[in-house]
Amino acid sequence: MPSSPRSVEDALNWLYCEILSCSKTPILMFPDDESETPEELEEEIPVVICAAAGRMGATMAAINSIYSNTDANILFYVVGLRNTLTRIRKWIEHSKLREINFKIVEFNPMVLKGKIRPDSSRPELLQPLNFVRFYLPLLIHQHEKVIYLDDDVIVQGDIQELYDTTLALGHAAAFSDDCDLPSAQDINRLVGLQNTYMGYLDYRKKAIKDLGISPSTCSFNPGVIVANMTEWKHQRITKQLEKWMQKNVEENLYSSSLGGGVATSPMLIVFHGKYSTINPLWHIRHLGWNPDARYSEHFLQEAKLLHWNGRHKPWDFPSVHNDLWESWFVPDPAGIFKLNHHS
Repeated sequence: MPSSPRSVEDALNWLYCEILSCSKTPILMFPDDESETPEELEEEIPVVICAAAGRMGATMAAINSIYSNTDANILFYVVGLRNTLTRIRKWIEHSKLREINFKIVEFNPMVLKGKIRPDSSRPELLQPLNFVRFYLPLLIHQHEKVIYLDDDVIVQGDIQELYDTTLALGHAAAFSDDCDLPSAQDINRLVGLQNTYMGYLDYRKKAIKDLGISPSTCSFNPGVIVANMTEWKHQRITKQLEKWMQKNVEENLYSSSLGGGVATSPMLIVFHGKYSTINPLWHIRHLGWNPDARYSEHFLQEAKLLHWNGRHKPWDFPSVHNDLWESWFVPDPAGIFKLNHHS
């Protein structure tokens, strides 16, 4: 096994030692490995989504909802750790998802060595796949524009609409502002929810104060991202994010007791004032925040994308609006992943 990554090239090998194409043959993912013509590439919408061992059913439900609600040509990049790759393939190939166009990508967590503080009030947010969004250009070489989605989402609209989000000149990504929630999603019902930088950054620390960012600045949620790969690489976004991960290890800069900003906090710093916005209906979130906070059926039907961020996932108990999620659930052919809707 090679030593820890010392360069971008080494990191590439660490991150993606092996990528399994839709054929059975392992390939390395470099630009000239792919045979698509430019015309074919223009027609493809790349969607990156992670498949974690304990919540793989979420990934499959999200993929099912995307694929079922569009006529666009989607290429799913399904990212997992080495010990899950075979199971991911079997779930797709032995279910109704067998028709999708996909690549399975291995993420090597060693790339994160020394960049994550072990202490957190929500250890699940420290899972390696939570940081895949930092490394998008290492997955995607052929595409100018990419969609990244968290696994706990359901897409009710045509993903082409999200892909068509306009990114302003010089912007590497578009997110949904936390202050732009539609009025029907009353933030007052979501006790403890953070929607400003104060909830993610420790303003007692000099490195944070020196940024000159007002603590009342509206935050954004990186669970849905439309990204421009050319700008991302040009601005060295991945390198900047790694720098702020490293600084946090050394100086404990983030409000670890709040909201869950382990992956969000570095992005808030790096993208401050330099991102475009997604239509709010394409990221109706906080459905997993409070099992007692329900929204009107009409409001949820209007939503293009639903996100159960928070502790209360729709495949578990207690949770809300799990019927909307369960309608897209794809049963596990191996019988490992099961729904838990009872106490």
